This record gives sequence, structure tokens and C-alpha cells, in this order.
Amino acid sequence: MLPRFGSPGAGPGHRLDGTSAAWRGAARVHHVGRGGCRYRLYQRWLRPTRTSREGDRSRVFRCSLGPIQARRGGMRLSPRPLRIAHVGPVATSIPPPKSGSVETMTSLLTEGLVASGHDVTLFATADSITDAKLHATYSQGYWHDEKMWPWELYEMLNLSAAVERARDFDVIHYEAPYYPMAMAFARLSPTPIVQTLHHAPTPEEIGLWSRYPEAPFVAISQEQARLLGGVSVVGVVLHGIDTEVFTFRADPDDYVLFLGRFTEGKGVLQAIEVAKRTGMRLIIAAGEDAYYHEHVARHVDGERVVYFGEADHAAKVELCGGARALLYPIQEPEPFGLVLIEAMACGTPVAALDKGAVREVVDDGVTGIVFNDLEQMIAELGSVIRLDRSAVRARAGTRFGVQRMVDEYVDVYRGIVDLERGLP
Repeated sequence: MLPRFGSPGAGPGHRLDGTSAAWRGAARVHHVGRGGCRYRLYQRWLRPTRTSREGDRSRVFRCSLGPIQARRGGMRLSPRPLRIAHVGPVATSIPPPKSGSVETMTSLLTEGLVASGHDVTLFATADSITDAKLHATYSQGYWHDEKMWPWELYEMLNLSAAVERARDFDVIHYEAPYYPMAMAFARLSPTPIVQTLHHAPTPEEIGLWSRYPEAPFVAISQEQARLLGGVSVVGVVLHGIDTEVFTFRADPDDYVLFLGRFTEGKGVLQAIEVAKRTGMRLIIAAGEDAYYHEHVARHVDGERVVYFGEADHAAKVELCGGARALLYPIQEPEPFGLVLIEAMACGTPVAALDKGAVREVVDDGVTGIVFNDLEQMIAELGSVIRLDRSAVRARAGTRFGVQRMVDEYVDVYRGIVDLERGLP
């Protein structure tokens, strides 16, 4: 049975049977592969630098789009409110019931845009909670329904729903560009599409994306933008959070915290080593999975190493606020690190290894300490704990407030819209 599309602008639970529309949206991608949309393969806001000869359907179109600076005063910006399609992932609701950094950031940006006066339609599951117009593509996400498989199909149909309504919007912002098919939608849509990348790109992804300059990205850190060399990047916007919903604790409890997912790259085993060798009590908060049972469970004794489980927002605030420090001994580069600013918003300093975008997020010596290796972290963990928690909290509010993020995304949107309209 095919999924049911939501009624445009309807609230949660209001759906109509739009199955045929969903499949038409998906089928258009197939037409591109067969040459059915051969010549209008770039938007008016791009400058073509190569065109196709008649009948040459395999040639890749090359277009150029100069980087748009995500800053105020750097270009002519349209003053009116924008009509924005915000397309989130459909694994779960927005915001997520527990963990889910992409879903969390999608929610924060959506609500911030609405509060700033923009006309926003969120494409998400019907159980999402938002002040925007909700286009409820499915009743629930595929994390909660094993029959929703393959899950890539459901993500593509969600984006297809937005592209089908493209003329209702000034810009389409896609938050889940994980799939090759997503690139083709930029060549089908009469409205410009911009994407935010939330993970570290692979060489294979960069090779693909570099062939689609008409599908530009917003990077979430300068480090991520650097890794995206050869890909059209129109802005760098650091994540922002509502720091007011994170409770400041001047007098924390006697433990350090690991918060994240159970993977080798997240460094949970290294966090356990730090705690054991420093004599600190460690609380681990992450969703239980096979990695936990295979690698982590043997270290959990309920006293010095405590497993909390997956934390919802309220539990996350409580855990972060009560920790003397957040341990972030990542083993693989990450493009941001949302848990860093969530801990800092509670006044909790972070002990982090120098990988990926850590130095862009952590003010070394102010909101935490960035270490070269694990031995240095173990030797100097006390220096992290002694940092001024009030200064940590204040700096997090200054740098990572949600309004700053919203304003910078609006500047990116306006730059794209003005280019599409031919404004200088």
C-alpha cells in the first residue's frame, strides 16, 4: 500500500489520498535519466557555462553559482516575508521524541522562521508539532513502522511532495540530502532548492554532488565546507539552539557525561577509559543497540560507569546540567557536534579531542578544552572541570542562539531568491 500525502496547510492527522501525485513526483526523476527533461536542466538563477548539443543527452550540465555570504549587508536582500518549504527527514516526528539531531535542528529552524514572520510549510510526519503549516506526508516515521521499507523511498516521496508544490514557495530547503535521487529534483523544480548537509561527506558523495551545481548546499561548519571542495556551497551557518530551555547549574553533581550514539567514531570506549583512569563517575546516555551489548555493556557496573539509556529532551537537560564535564573523545571527524553546545548551554564545560569542527564550536579555555590526544585529556581533565560555568553558559548564548541561526539562513534564502529574480 502506498503512503498517503497530507493536505497542504493542514494540521496533524488531516490527510488526503495523494498516492498518484506522489508517484508522479518520483517518476519525474526517472524521466531525467532517460533524457525526458533534456534542456531545462538548470534554474534561471544559475549561469550556464556549458550547454548540450541537440541529441547529446549524456552530457553533464556545468553551471556556476558564486558563494552567497551568510551575513547581513553583503548583498541586496528582498524585504518581504519569504514563502519557505522546509523539508525534514521522515524517520520520526519533528521535533523527535528523543534523540535525532537533524530532526531537532529542523524543528528549531522551522519555529524560528515562523516567529520571524515567514510563511513556512513543514513537510514531515503527521505526528510532528509545529507552528508552521504542516504538510503531513505520512502518519508516522519509518523508525516506528517496519512496513515502511525501503526507507529511502519515503524520504524521496516527501521531497517529491514539496517539489510538486514548488510554485507555492520562494525557496525549498531540504534537510536530508543523503540520497543520490535528491540531486535530480533541483533540475525539475521551478523553485530553487538549497540543502543543509548534516554529516561528513564521503569522496563518493562529493564526486556525485559536484556534478549538480544547481543543487547548492549550506555547510554547518567551515570544516565541512572545506571537505566539500568542488561542491556548490552557498553559505556556512553554525547550528543554534534555544539556550533558554537548558537549565544552568552552578553546582553540578559528581559525574562526567557521555551523550551521543554508540559507534566507534563517537568514542564511548575512550570516554570509559578517561573516567576509569581519572576516578570520575561516568554516566552514559545513548540508545541501546548491538554496539552497546557487544562493546559497552561489559564496562557498566552501575556505580562508576552507569548506563542511563536514551535521553529525551528533559532528561538531556538534567544530565547535562548535573555533569561536571561532557566528554567528547571523538575518533572520527564530525562536521559540528550538537551535544557540545547543548552541554555548554547548561554551563557544563566540554573535554574534546581536536578532530573535525571541534575548534569552531569550543572556545578553547573558555567553554572547554580541546586536547591533542586521549592521554592529554586524562592528565588535564581537572582543568576542564575548573572552568567558570557562568562564562560557559554566557558564551554559548552569545554564539549559538537560535535567532542568529535563523537570521543567517534567511540571508542565504534571500540571496538565492534575489539571484533567481536577477537582482544585483
